[in-house]
Amino acid sequence: MTKCYLTLLSLIIITGNAFAQSKSATNKTDTLRQLKPVTVKAYLSEQPVLSVPASVSVLGASQLKLQPDNSFVTALNTVPGVRAEERSPGSYRLSLRGSLLRSPFGVRDVKIYFDEIPLTDAGGNTYLNAIDIGNIRHIEILKGPDGSLFGANSGGVVLLSPVNRADSNYLSAGISAGSYGLFHEKVSLQNTGSKNRFNFNQSYQTYDGYRQNSRMHRNYLQAGDAYQYGQKSELRALIMYSDLDYQTPGGLNLAQLQANPRSARLPTATLPGAIDQKIRINTKLLLGGLVNDAQLTDRIRNVLAVFGNHVDFANPFITNYEQRSENTYGMRTYFELTAIPKENFDWKLNLGMEWQQTNSLISNYDNNAGEKGDVQKIDKINTGQHFFFARYAADLFKRLHVEAAISLNYYGYKFRNLEPLNETDFTNRSFDAVVMPRLALSYKITNDFIWRGSVSRGYSTPTTAEIRPTNNIINTGLQAQLGWNYETGFRLRNKDESMFLDASVFYYKLDKSIVRQLNPDETEYYINSGGTNQPGFELAFTDWLIRQNNTQFIRGLQFNTSLTVSRFKFRDYNVIGANYSGNRLTGVPREVIVSSIQTLFPQNFALFVQHNYTSPIPLNDANTVYAAKYHLLQAKASWQHGISRKVRFELYAGADNLLNQKYSLGNDLNAVGNRYYNPSPPRNYFFGVNVNM
Repeated sequence: MTKCYLTLLSLIIITGNAFAQSKSATNKTDTLRQLKPVTVKAYLSEQPVLSVPASVSVLGASQLKLQPDNSFVTALNTVPGVRAEERSPGSYRLSLRGSLLRSPFGVRDVKIYFDEIPLTDAGGNTYLNAIDIGNIRHIEILKGPDGSLFGANSGGVVLLSPVNRADSNYLSAGISAGSYGLFHEKVSLQNTGSKNRFNFNQSYQTYDGYRQNSRMHRNYLQAGDAYQYGQKSELRALIMYSDLDYQTPGGLNLAQLQANPRSARLPTATLPGAIDQKIRINTKLLLGGLVNDAQLTDRIRNVLAVFGNHVDFANPFITNYEQRSENTYGMRTYFELTAIPKENFDWKLNLGMEWQQTNSLISNYDNNAGEKGDVQKIDKINTGQHFFFARYAADLFKRLHVEAAISLNYYGYKFRNLEPLNETDFTNRSFDAVVMPRLALSYKITNDFIWRGSVSRGYSTPTTAEIRPTNNIINTGLQAQLGWNYETGFRLRNKDESMFLDASVFYYKLDKSIVRQLNPDETEYYINSGGTNQPGFELAFTDWLIRQNNTQFIRGLQFNTSLTVSRFKFRDYNVIGANYSGNRLTGVPREVIVSSIQTLFPQNFALFVQHNYTSPIPLNDANTVYAAKYHLLQAKASWQHGISRKVRFELYAGADNLLNQKYSLGNDLNAVGNRYYNPSPPRNYFFGVNVNM
């Protein structure tokens, strides 16, 4: 693979140089579409991504449009350092520069925000699969620990924006369908007045799935309103409701996979199968909040968000039927003080805090073929977390950018048993306050070539699902993860950012890593291992090899590639008499390369082709079983036509897994009975239509 990396890097450099002259010639003869500079808001105010001293990746509306709109997975996996999985439709897992050992399903180690509102609750759970990606306009991904501004996380931060403020009035509707019963319908509108911006999104998705017992459906509603009451001040309201229901087929062992990959988990001599127990997950999420973004004076700005959500969760599983009722409420606020501008010195100071409380009622019953039986256990767990943060950023001589940030984090929970003990008093568990600093800088070697470096501390508390796992025993001894991340990299662009190269190398040393363990009856529990060593390299490159134009047969040719190299290993990991120290980190491929070509033709025809190479993946801590490497090839062709000056019509069709690879996009790690495999669909197809006005 080393030769592969060198060849890829050489190709990037050669193609960048080779097309420089053709671009110059094209400039003289064609009317070009001016590309807008890429900006991020992750660090509390908008700034060009070029100069941000952190590993930040942006997926804008144009990039999201190229990917399937029925799942986050394909789009997120184009970003180096990100691994998103979907073991069956609707069953997401996500990691940033880490493993999925903590996550039988869902999201761990990552903090996710929906606008200014945390989607991650105080207990560390994030219902990302409740969101319809078709209603997301912009995604920013901060890789590596960034607790100095966003609280406890050891992997990174994801910011989801349901609104693009650059959009004015629009109305769009789309319908798509595909293999295995896929159907997706969506409607979006935005109405902008002189002082008001209203937006509304609705969608419905259903999918029978490739395997038995893998049907999903989701109803989704989202509305927002922004009132501009000052030149730079606005009050925003946001509400979102999602009703997601999906069946889970369960894992297969190798012999079962080879015999019938479409099968759901089969019964054994001691346990029923997935179909017998009608295994599924239903999540109803209602989230809302108010955000006041106020320019108090010429130099002082304040952002205040108050929010809350309610979750009803039900999960009939093999061994029990779990129900959760969760209520979260909180607030986030920060002030921003800007300097009086000077020619060679500028600075900005942020001070803020975030507070969240999540109260959970968790009930477990016998699962009688998908129906609740006798009570096993009922617990109340109330979880609280809050942190204070400060950030100072300065620009010196318009070349050196320096940031210093720090947060002070508090976390704790209390619990009491309702059944069978009927406890009246809560038992408290408080964690020591943790300081999370971050120091970062970037230096403008030229206007288009910027070097950056950073040091930051990661901190990730155990989630509610880990404190009270499926063995129904509350683990008060589980500790938080802590670690230090050291990173350096550079960004290179041409004048209009039609070519952009972003490379970084990092070393993350994580202590007290939380890992999942399984009992023989397949109930789970979590322990702290000694830690992990996580060195890695990431590269992202994009270039319009043929600039967008109005005269040539090829009206534009864009090449994108991302490379992820992970050399992650366990350190001091001993459990139940086994020593896994020095083994590869379970569930992490050593190399992932995702490359794509977008070609624009006359008459608004376009073709998009994407290839994903993923190297073998260790499936257990002992590294004795691996998932084979795979090559995923997908393609999408589209045609747009203007019906009138305001109405635009789009037809598209595509295919996934064109090479008909046998693979699992999400494996069950350390599975009991060697049931590691969740087979993904072979070659499959989709088509759709969009109307925009």
